[in-house]
Amino acid sequence: METREKILQAAAEMIAEDVAAKLSVRAVAARAGVSIGSLRFHFPTQRALQDSLLKRIYEHLLPGDPIRDRTLSPRERLLNCLRQVLAPLGTNEDARTAWGTVYRSFIEPEPTEPVRTAYLAHEREAERRVEHWLTVLAEEGALPPGDHTRNVRFLLTVLNGLSVERALPTRESVLIAETETLNAAVDHVLSTGPAPSAGPPRP
Repeated sequence: METREKILQAAAEMIAEDVAAKLSVRAVAARAGVSIGSLRFHFPTQRALQDSLLKRIYEHLLPGDPIRDRTLSPRERLLNCLRQVLAPLGTNEDARTAWGTVYRSFIEPEPTEPVRTAYLAHEREAERRVEHWLTVLAEEGALPPGDHTRNVRFLLTVLNGLSVERALPTRESVLIAETETLNAAVDHVLSTGPAPSAGPPRP
């Protein structure tokens, strides 16, 4: 198998076994049976490896992913991706049921290691999905390349807040307010881009 494919397959297997895996260069190289130098040749940074793997995973998992619909602007595509996450929640009763499940699974129990591990796996999968959207937009030039961690966390916080709002007995116009919030969040992300790289440590 071509070295690049061996590396991507090894990384994908690690994710399949543990969705919260961080994919360190050393661990992936060992799993693929290649040297760190060889891995660095194909993927100069850990970010490059993660981006390539995300692209591979989501091409197979979500063939109809809204982020790939180039008939729409990057802004509309990112909005549609966010809406797609919220859509299965429905409103009010369905949203309350969904949040009841989250509460019983992760909030009510003691924070044991199995509970923490299960939640972190769920959280990492959500992070990877949003990371994938921003990476696609960066590859097209709609966002500068770089570390999208800050905006991933921001968008997930917005989604979490809106999903809770759907479950609460709020005013009837909650969907109008939700649309305004999603628009503001997307505008913020597209205007700020990724976080700047940290400079060298000061003497």
